[in-house]
Amino acid sequence: MKKQSKQVLLNEPLARYTSWRVGGQADRLVLADSVESLQQCLQQLPADEPITFIGLGSNLLVRDGGVRGTVVVMHQALQQLEMQGERIYAEAGVTCAKLARFSASHDREGAEFMAGIPGTVGGALAMNAGCYGGETWQWVDQVKTIHRTGTIQIRNKIEYEPAYRHVTHPVEDEWFLGGWFQVPSGDGKQAAENIKTLLSKRLASQPLNMPSAGSTFRNPEGDFAARLIEVSGLKGYSIGGAQVSEKHANFIVNTGHASAAEIEALIEHIKTTVKQQQGVTLVQEVKVIGER
Repeated sequence: MKKQSKQVLLNEPLARYTSWRVGGQADRLVLADSVESLQQCLQQLPADEPITFIGLGSNLLVRDGGVRGTVVVMHQALQQLEMQGERIYAEAGVTCAKLARFSASHDREGAEFMAGIPGTVGGALAMNAGCYGGETWQWVDQVKTIHRTGTIQIRNKIEYEPAYRHVTHPVEDEWFLGGWFQVPSGDGKQAAENIKTLLSKRLASQPLNMPSAGSTFRNPEGDFAARLIEVSGLKGYSIGGAQVSEKHANFIVNTGHASAAEIEALIEHIKTTVKQQQGVTLVQEVKVIGER
């Protein structure tokens, strides 16, 4: 694989690329530095090579056995962010917080919630990330994708089926390179104030000083996962180095030396306990990949 990227790392520990700071090795890790090099990389991979794309690794649990095949890390490149006519274009590596601030600075209102999403645009598009009443796909107009063959497409919103923390794709083995967002015009100064308020609320309510993956479970309709976990007596409960946060019960934190296996065991324990005590089946928001 020549000239496909500035860096192709073999047997690279993925703990360095996830917000939980856990996870085994990737057989091959590609640090994408441009769309062109990414195309070349994908075109040179065997047709049966497993491929996994990750952004900031903020909604991801990589198991201790690592990930087979090729893992592509997007957040070190694909940083284009600009107004294109009346739409905002953001590439997959742009952080959601940066998109929120950019939107406010261009007198747009409605995307402030994205400042509370601890990930990149690519990840937000892939899972319809949201918080504080907003969801990514409510402002999406078009997206740019790349297929494992290296083919790039521009697709319209209507081709996708966004749902709560999930998006159904029209084609398999295709990943987001960026998106065009149609955010309404508004009071940019008010939007900036909204972002400050939101971030203050987040700092006060979430354990941002410890490694976590954000919200572990989706909120059931009409309720909150954090409430269900707390009333089940699980706040502060731990397995090894993995602990249900004392600050926010829907966060699992790495207290220092957690393994992926301990985090996954704690996730399962929470599910079982909440089902037994509250009669509610919690659905994971965190994606789990790799081998045990």
